[in-house]
Amino acid sequence: MSRDEQLKQRWELIVHKLSAQFADGDPLDLDAIIYLIGVQELGQLHKKFKKDHKLDLMHIAICRLLEPYGYYEFDFYDDDKWPHYKVKEQLPPLKAGEQSVLMKEAIVNYFVEVDYIN
Repeated sequence: MSRDEQLKQRWELIVHKLSAQFADGDPLDLDAIIYLIGVQELGQLHKKFKKDHKLDLMHIAICRLLEPYGYYEFDFYDDDKWPHYKVKEQLPPLKAGEQSVLMKEAIVNYFVEVDYIN
């Protein structure tokens, strides 16, 4: 199986599982999945978040997802237990499609790492 095909199958599995668990089966989009990862990484699973905090949660997720690629590095937790990352390397300019593939690959790797999928 090609790498692209495996990524596509794993991505569809993640969307299916998360959609069933969090959206009554309505397919979650990329941003929603990034948000869920941010909530998971923050560890405050049952808290309601305001709109500005939702963007912060997505930022946490993106930093965590791109950390293995060398773009970010965990720095510290603040007094409210929010993780902070520092930029190690700037992301190269990517087209929208390339950005989407990178994020999907990073999300698949994340869910493999946390044993949510194989």
